[in-house]
This record gives sequence, structure tokens and C-alpha cells, in this order.
Amino acid sequence: MSDTSSDEKKSELKIFIFLTVFLAPLLSVLIVGGYGFLVWMSQILIGPPGPS
Repeated sequence: MSDTSSDEKKSELKIFIFLTVFLAPLLSVLIVGGYGFLVWMSQILIGPPGPS
């Protein structure tokens, strides 16, 4: 019983470290970069905001 609990905790720790060290920053960069690209492309196609 103790070995199973210990293995589960190690597995959960590895998953937590993966999520916090790799996945969260990667998703943040992709989301912000994607939004920036979308704004940039929209400004190329329809022009910058503001009065003409």
C-alpha cells in the first residue's frame, strides 16, 4: 500500500513540474504571440486603428 501511494505522489509531482515549468509558459507564449500576430495581420489587411 505504501509503495503505491509513494509512486502516485512521485507521478503527481512529475506532472505538476511538467505543467508549471513547461506547459504553462509555452501556452502563455503561444497565446500572447498568436494574439499579437492576429492584430499585426489585421492591421496589414485593414489598416491601423484611428481616424482616416
